[in-house]
Amino acid sequence: MLILGLDPSLTCTGWGVVRSVGSRLSHIANGQIATDSKAPLPDRLLHLQDAVSAVIATYAPDRAAVEEIFVNKNPQSTLKLAQARGAVLVACARGSLPVAEHATRLVKKAIVGTGAAEKQQVQAMLKVLLPGAKVAGADAADALAVAIADAHLGGGA
Repeated sequence: MLILGLDPSLTCTGWGVVRSVGSRLSHIANGQIATDSKAPLPDRLLHLQDAVSAVIATYAPDRAAVEEIFVNKNPQSTLKLAQARGAVLVACARGSLPVAEHATRLVKKAIVGTGAAEKQQVQAMLKVLLPGAKVAGADAADALAVAIADAHLGGGA
């Protein structure tokens, strides 16, 4: 089963594809989708949707997993995150992918064993779980973690 993990953000959305066969995981691909901060919001959202749709068309995952929204101290940041997440979810729906949503703490617990894990701990465990994988950056690492957590959780919490 191929799982597409997504870490949505208006600035840089991470994506990662893993293969899950029983308890075995293997890295397929990962990347980051940046948007132009000077572009109008609708153009940035369209770019995100198109880029995620291209990833889906390229790798043909069986399902997707997306990190749930956490509330920021800045309401504008939360709204922008929600809009980016919406664009990513629409791309998944257009690709006919079932989508599971996972809380950040649950993802960290599935990868590291504790929901309070730091980003560095998650990235270190990714090296253990996906040896030899070249990760495109922090957002791609987060997306791979979402995909792995989804594999461990069987597509739902």
